Amino acid sequence: MSDLIARVAVAAPLPKALSYRIPESLQHQAQVGVRLRVPLGRRQVVGYLLGFAEQPVEGLKDVAEVLDREPLFHEQMVPFFEWAADYYCHPLGEVIRTALPAGLSGSVQGPAILTERIFALASDSDRPRGAKQRAIVDYLRQHGATAMALLKEQFGNVYNSIRRLVEQGMVEETSRELRRDPFADMPAAADIPVVPAASQQAALQTIDKALKDATFQPLLLHGVTGSGKTEVYLRAVQEALTGGRKALVLVPEIALTPQLVGRFRARFAAAGARLAVLHSGLSDGERYDAWRAVARGEADIVIGARSAVFAPVAGLGIIVVDEEHEGSYKQGDGFRYHARDLALLRGQMCGAVVLLGSATPALTTFYRAQQGQTGYLPLADRVMDRPMPTVVLVDLSQQRPEGVLAEPLRLALQENLERGEQSLLLLNRRGFAPFLLCVDCGATLRCPNCEITLTYYQQQRILRCNYCDFSLRPPDLCPACNGSQLAPEGAGTERLEEELGELLPTAVIGRMDRDTTLRKGAHQRLIDGMANRRIDVLVGTQMVAKGHDFPGVTLVGVVNADSALNLPDFRAAERAFSLLTQVAGRAGRGEQPGRVLIQTYDPDHYVLSCAARHDYRSFYEEELANRQVLGYPPFGYLANCLLAGNDEQRVIAAAEGLANSWQQLAGDGAVEVLGPAPCPLSRLRGKWRRQILLKAASRPPLRRLLSHFNALRGQVPAGVAATIDVDPLDML
Repeated sequence: MSDLIARVAVAAPLPKALSYRIPESLQHQAQVGVRLRVPLGRRQVVGYLLGFAEQPVEGLKDVAEVLDREPLFHEQMVPFFEWAADYYCHPLGEVIRTALPAGLSGSVQGPAILTERIFALASDSDRPRGAKQRAIVDYLRQHGATAMALLKEQFGNVYNSIRRLVEQGMVEETSRELRRDPFADMPAAADIPVVPAASQQAALQTIDKALKDATFQPLLLHGVTGSGKTEVYLRAVQEALTGGRKALVLVPEIALTPQLVGRFRARFAAAGARLAVLHSGLSDGERYDAWRAVARGEADIVIGARSAVFAPVAGLGIIVVDEEHEGSYKQGDGFRYHARDLALLRGQMCGAVVLLGSATPALTTFYRAQQGQTGYLPLADRVMDRPMPTVVLVDLSQQRPEGVLAEPLRLALQENLERGEQSLLLLNRRGFAPFLLCVDCGATLRCPNCEITLTYYQQQRILRCNYCDFSLRPPDLCPACNGSQLAPEGAGTERLEEELGELLPTAVIGRMDRDTTLRKGAHQRLIDGMANRRIDVLVGTQMVAKGHDFPGVTLVGVVNADSALNLPDFRAAERAFSLLTQVAGRAGRGEQPGRVLIQTYDPDHYVLSCAARHDYRSFYEEELANRQVLGYPPFGYLANCLLAGNDEQRVIAAAEGLANSWQQLAGDGAVEVLGPAPCPLSRLRGKWRRQILLKAASRPPLRRLLSHFNALRGQVPAGVAATIDVDPLDML
């Protein structure tokens, strides 16, 4: 055989793929999508086979080993990976490593493949002597190939009997692969038939037509909370499957996956549709098995969080992005991709419908819909004509709370409990208090690794940084002045839970935040407690606002609405409006109407007044005007260059040098170079941080400037890391 040249993306920070010779002994194993072990300098690394060169190249190193028996992604995924790497200015091999399941990035064979022993009748010419052997043969004759586990259930200890039957040639042994299914023990929910409302039916007609056209069509399903968007997803996926194509469904949070999986299993399992679930909350083995099932074409519907956008689904007909506005679709470090945007790209590449759903669409998404670039499918009313909840703004300048809760909200909680109805409270801060304050000198205790105060957790009696997890015991005396009065200031979910216990001593109170949901299954137990009405009041961070359907909740309280409005980020208003609208939408989803009380010091703020009226369009128009004046998205395009290192002066010098280089390359002024400036969190996890914001009115000049990033990064001194965040969401 002639030389075969492989194009390989190595899992290392290199800007392009490399070429390697495939030895003749490995050529029969080489397929696009497998992992290889290849030499890189003096070491060996993992690489991903992207394709084969048309002409031999002299002097190439040999591939050392093929690590997979079957491809982990198909050839049509390669252009998708390459585009993502180019757009987000990230090494191609690192992009693929991020896309693949955990455990497949290092020089290992991957998680263990589970198998089970299968026995089948090989020869029926002789009858065995032993009674147990005869019983096994009769069973195999009647039932066919059977797993060892089932034979043990039927006949007890069968090892010796089976071994003798195999030795005599009467029974033959094979093995088959077992798939670890994290939801195998989940009880199947009942699928309650629903007659679509007129608006749902209109949306489905548009989606069905788009699916029949079998071309890329982006559609925005803009439905108020409780309008039945999930039912539209289910029916749209059914239409895609009926047409012989497959579906990919993305959710913003791992915690929401079990609920959606339950709905999809109830609808599709009986019809034989095969589901696969992909997210980082699964074990390595569970995710590995699901990924390989998808790559083999053994899954019709794939459901998962952000990383599931890379699932190797062939024959996609529809991609659903639920709650498309959510910031959690954006990866915050490393390969900083946005799953919604990659879903749109993937739909374009494979000719699929991309259905974006939200009650509060991202401003950029709604703008594209208004410009006609995305189809618009409105769901203006709740299902069964249920009313939207009544929203009241509680002015804290007039209603000074003694603790965390103002009097109107305290009374509403008591009345709701007396009626046997459930309540939900949002306070987007963890712990008991944001910090401890010395009453004598005003000093606070700060994290030595990050430029923030340490959060106080009273139940554990500990101070902890919520960024780097540094912790210490609260001192008895102030480190600054030796004062003895260290008092908790502000309130977090732990403090609110304590106050509720005093206010409502007979109530069952649950708390949903990162601290209470760390253990596997803890989040689902809280969900079940609310669904089964074992919990009277649920308090939590923004986790409580996202996608939950609790018919018993008739009261929602927002404890501190102002904190979300005052962040140093141009998207702060958009995030605040979305959070308030989403959490308000948890009220009144059942038969009883809902009401919402929002505590604020600024009731006239347009975000709050629009949220109180459930008026997305007025908020959109106000916010759009603000963005246009400043040239921010959708009227401009951004990339944030971040520099970080242990030595502050070295980081400052590197940032200034890089900013000067950007300025020279920008030249004609088509791209504005802002900075360098300290990040709002100027020190994080021990690293000093500076940022340079690149801003342009159109995308092409920004792309041209970013094409120089790999060369510029070579100028950054050792000890300083430079990264690019294209289309940044988090400017902190």
